[in-house]
Amino acid sequence: MLPATSKLCAAISYRHLRNMTGLRRQAAVAISQELSRLASHSPGPSTWIHQVRRRSSLLSSRLEEKPFSEMEMSYIKQGEEALQKSLRILEDQDDWKTETVAGNGDKVLSKVLPDMGKVFRLEVVVDQPLDTVYGELVDNMEQMGDWNPNVKEVRILKKIGKDTVITHEKAAATPGNIVGPRDFVSVRCSRRRGSTCVLAGMSTTYGAMPEQEGFIRAENGPTCMVLRPLPGSPSRTRLTWLLSIDLKGWLPKTIINQVLSQTQVDFAKHLRQ
Repeated sequence: MLPATSKLCAAISYRHLRNMTGLRRQAAVAISQELSRLASHSPGPSTWIHQVRRRSSLLSSRLEEKPFSEMEMSYIKQGEEALQKSLRILEDQDDWKTETVAGNGDKVLSKVLPDMGKVFRLEVVVDQPLDTVYGELVDNMEQMGDWNPNVKEVRILKKIGKDTVITHEKAAATPGNIVGPRDFVSVRCSRRRGSTCVLAGMSTTYGAMPEQEGFIRAENGPTCMVLRPLPGSPSRTRLTWLLSIDLKGWLPKTIINQVLSQTQVDFAKHLRQ
């Protein structure tokens, strides 16, 4: 079904591609081929994942909004790749192990992937409608440090079209400075399809933001948050957060795993507050 959808998207976007020249056309074709390749290697997705993937068919219409440079197109492609990889991880339900379950039902699970190491998955329900949660995490992204003490700062470095941004994030040091200050440069993309929203991202390089004194440049991704209304209770939101981070530096794996798992539990608590 997914390969057929990709072919249909290609047919729809043919008229737009025909009107492109040079680099923009080559980049658009490359992204279309990459999405088709990812689709052909993916197992049968659940309904909400399939709906989000269909959102990528609107790439050609986004290209019409403004002429993107070669560098901007590369960032758009990185965001798409982060989204596709994250969804493939989440749709595979095998081998997830429970890390912790809070009294309110918040759950952190983990699994080890051959090419990525250990990844973490947070499953929570927030007593707010989806649009409110989405607005806080996307529209008010730069204010995240105001309510999450684990985040020192989030700054948008560049916006590319409606859905893609490059950000610089500074993480606060952990209590006792067990893990010193880290920072990240990331490309993030957001997708809305029907009642499902996905916020995906991964580390990238950005010339205007070199490594900062006093911070270790860590790497994240692919990572994503999936937001869906709770079935039967549309005023509440089910949030799934896939977390994959390489903190760099000399840290025992036991400490890293404990810190990342606790970071997800804390995030849910602070988001509610």
